[in-house]
Amino acid sequence: MRSAVIVFPGSNCDRDMAEALKLVSGRAPAMVWHRESELPDGLDLIAIPGGFSYGDYLRAGAMAAQSPVMRAVREAAERGVFVLGVCNGFQVLTESHLLPGALMRNAGISFVCRDVPLVVENSQSAFTGGYEAGERIALPVAHHDGNYQADAETLDRLEGEGRVALRYADAVNGSARGIAGILNDAGNVMGLMPHPERAVEAAHGNSDGRRLFEALLEAVSQPA
Repeated sequence: MRSAVIVFPGSNCDRDMAEALKLVSGRAPAMVWHRESELPDGLDLIAIPGGFSYGDYLRAGAMAAQSPVMRAVREAAERGVFVLGVCNGFQVLTESHLLPGALMRNAGISFVCRDVPLVVENSQSAFTGGYEAGERIALPVAHHDGNYQADAETLDRLEGEGRVALRYADAVNGSARGIAGILNDAGNVMGLMPHPERAVEAAHGNSDGRRLFEALLEAVSQPA
């Protein structure tokens, strides 16, 4: 699997993401600085990692969405390349309009940093194919602006089209309908607040996130 990790000023999970991708795929991803206007050829996956791009000034992800590399990311997504945005990466994807809705300040105005229980709502996507629908898993979160919100029509459409990928099993941050991760209408872009890259091996105390990367590897390995 040929992958790239986009690095913004303030990214702090880019190395975690790179190590997870290397562990699962056996191939180190390209690390692409946000000022680049082009991506490496032949990518299967683009990962936008967590952190605090541009210090979360204006709105979390808003400034990163204007970086030169995001034009190339949008074009790649339109061609069907897989794009995964985690935590701040999810925020960047909504600010770039690759995913609908917005990530707001957490309910309670507090930073949440702990493992949280999740329910797999859609097990048919390339990202979630390693899980069973209805399965409960646990992944760590670490965010201050993870409260997913959208208008009722958008939420109904996400639900009706099976684009809610993951849902919080407990109250975490006030997200509408407990949404923790969503897909675009084509199914090749996913944003989620929990960190699968921090749960890929026994040393992490939990390897539930590994199956997300394994599912992607299997998806890109399928003959066209």
